[in-house]
Amino acid sequence: MTGDRETLDVDVLIVGGGPAGLSAALRLAQLRAAGKTALNVAVLEKAREPGAHLLSGAVLDPRALAELIPDFESRGAPITCKVSEDRVLFLTRTGKIRFPFTPPPLNNHGHFIISVQQLGKWMSGLAEAEGIDIFPEFAAVELLMEGARVVGVRTGDRGIGKHGDRKPSFEPGVEIRAKVTILADGVRGNVTKTLMRRTSIAADAQPQVFALGIKELWEVPPGRLAAGAVVHTMGYPLDQRTFGGGFVYALSATQLSVGFVVGLDYEDPGFDPHEAFQKFKMHPAIRALLVGGEMIRYGAKALPEGGWHTLPHCSVDGAMVVGDAAGFLNSLRLKGIHLAMKTGMLAAETAFEALQAGDTSVKQLRTFDERMRGSWVGAEMRPVRNVHQSFRYGLFGGLAFSGLSLLTRGAWVRDPIPSEPGHVRMRRRIEGREPDAGDVEPDRMLTFDKVTNVHVSGTRHREDQPSHLLVHTEVCNTICGDEYGHPCVRFCPADVYEIVPGERGETRLQINASNCVHCKTCDIIDPYQVITWVPPEGGGGPRYEGM
Repeated sequence: MTGDRETLDVDVLIVGGGPAGLSAALRLAQLRAAGKTALNVAVLEKAREPGAHLLSGAVLDPRALAELIPDFESRGAPITCKVSEDRVLFLTRTGKIRFPFTPPPLNNHGHFIISVQQLGKWMSGLAEAEGIDIFPEFAAVELLMEGARVVGVRTGDRGIGKHGDRKPSFEPGVEIRAKVTILADGVRGNVTKTLMRRTSIAADAQPQVFALGIKELWEVPPGRLAAGAVVHTMGYPLDQRTFGGGFVYALSATQLSVGFVVGLDYEDPGFDPHEAFQKFKMHPAIRALLVGGEMIRYGAKALPEGGWHTLPHCSVDGAMVVGDAAGFLNSLRLKGIHLAMKTGMLAAETAFEALQAGDTSVKQLRTFDERMRGSWVGAEMRPVRNVHQSFRYGLFGGLAFSGLSLLTRGAWVRDPIPSEPGHVRMRRRIEGREPDAGDVEPDRMLTFDKVTNVHVSGTRHREDQPSHLLVHTEVCNTICGDEYGHPCVRFCPADVYEIVPGERGETRLQINASNCVHCKTCDIIDPYQVITWVPPEGGGGPRYEGM
């Protein structure tokens, strides 16, 4: 016990129960069984149940899954829908142009359309069957360090009132100490963010750049799109300076995954990604697939798009960083699940060897970085290292570079093409011009307001708890309106931020924290960088069933 706080000691602690963390856990279980070695492994998951916070498109490259679980199909992996065809469309305002061929990076032959939530839930069941301890509803809120060494994490207290008071149900968080900690806490993970701030692991990396993915799950009449069809779009409703595009994936003859991705480095403070998604669905080519159907789920999630040059050193004394937390995503292929899984597996192998050697220093754990760079993860990510950055020159400049990169293996006159954080690209609004109020009137059949979408995301937080969205200054009530027109009310896809009248005729920021779907957009793109996302009480957040 530490004061009134319980302490738990384990050999390996994995923070995050997504594909990266669960792959690490399963690989450790395999190594433990093969070596007939006692090894205590724990997985912390902030969601109320494994998989509940997982969201992706998603088309799965099964390469890593086949390495980890060769008989995954016979063991009931939830990946029954194989990709049957690929289409790439350029959308104009009312029309479409189909690419005459599928660019090689978007050829998904042999891949599967999946629900990453269902994949995570299945993998967690396998891990528990192998004796891995999985603790849902436990959010890691503090990184424990002794000097330069990571020694574990502290989980959040429960039963704290809105004003910081301890309620009768109060339970202190637990200190979980580990010989090796594997951070798999996802995009802009709060624990990994702390590690990057307190160490120099990202000192040599380019700044990470992000995108926001917004997704709905639809039930539609049969015959709209063949099961296994994969459709990617670019163009409308985005202008040529805004990175992004749409997708439609047919999980079955009657269920479609419909989504939209926008780079969180757009320039216009009046731009609203959620509204752009609604316009995307109103396009005749997309409307024809959805009209008469029913939207049944909604979610949003940030994506790490920066690529190879934005990866940090992934090892420190006592810890490694894997998956989305580090930035493992191929922005040209629009895929990251297989990379997350493989990095989790490599981290597990490194941790196992370090424990066997009795040395968990960075000198020993650095072999993870070496393994990663020498594996197919490095071979896949290096040639696309400048892709997202090339779109700073506009849509057609980015497309031209992406095509050339297939020949040049990513090399360019400037290598790396400089990367800059998305929030610095947002321009101040034009003097005297109010931000666009939007021109989509939701009909709640095809298009929806943010509150309606949040309702079907399954999001739930205990209302009487401190806000997990921390605004550190008063700029919202002073200069933000004049300089940027309060962009938070638009960039948030969940209607968390609202500007309301004050008592004396002024305006003030109201934070509807219970709406938060944990996408991290506000933490990433706020132009003043004064918003910090921290985990709410364990178990709070969305429930992405089938997403």
